[in-house]
Amino acid sequence: MSLFSQFKEDIAVVFDRDPAARSTLEVITLYPGFHAIVIHRLAHWLWRKGLKWLARFTSHIARWLTGIEIHPGASIGRRVFIDHGMGVVVGETAEIGDDCTLYHGVTLGGTSWDKGKRHPTLKPGVVVGAGAKILGPIVIGVNARIGSNAVVVKAVPDNATAVGIPARILDSETEKQRQQQMANLGQRAEKLGFSAYAVSADMNDPVVKAIHGLIDHSAHIDERLEQVIAQLRKLGAELPAGQDKPDDFDANYLNKIVD
Repeated sequence: MSLFSQFKEDIAVVFDRDPAARSTLEVITLYPGFHAIVIHRLAHWLWRKGLKWLARFTSHIARWLTGIEIHPGASIGRRVFIDHGMGVVVGETAEIGDDCTLYHGVTLGGTSWDKGKRHPTLKPGVVVGAGAKILGPIVIGVNARIGSNAVVVKAVPDNATAVGIPARILDSETEKQRQQQMANLGQRAEKLGFSAYAVSADMNDPVVKAIHGLIDHSAHIDERLEQVIAQLRKLGAELPAGQDKPDDFDANYLNKIVD
């Protein structure tokens, strides 16, 4: 493939994946992800020719211009798109396959100081969300999706989605259970007049866990009150007006019955 054809292909992929792109001139002059890829191809060519210092210097210039740091030894395939790009770091032995997409803040890093293969391999079609970290000589499968801010330290199968810290693989059944859990949490929280927005059931945060505990405890109390009310009705007790639900129930009424 000629250098000019590859240049045209790198421009075309921006239009394919970024609806904000309006003109070729805009892409060539204002897209740091495009600049980083083009300069990396030159730096990588110099690296393969044995001109290591010049290759590193070229990549250093690209980092200064774009905020994207790609080691000249990294291998990048065709139609790779880096959107926004600020803070992207790609290590020396990283391999990025054709048609991959990386968003800002992504790191393809290593976990050891070994001289050999120590950075990830992204198979074709991988999409890596903003802020995600993929660490170590692991393989991310074809068309896999890495969620924003995920920390991936284990291989991800083809067509899978990995999210969280540390990242876990989502399947359809797991995702349904998670959504149901969040729906139940939201319903219980609404009874307390509390908004559970952004309070995920899998957040490893002591405050969030405490909130979950309070919500679950309140729901448990409501269930017990419903049982008490049902038993009182069976016994023929007349409940005061407006106190036929746990939310309205006056606990002092039990004292009156006992007395």
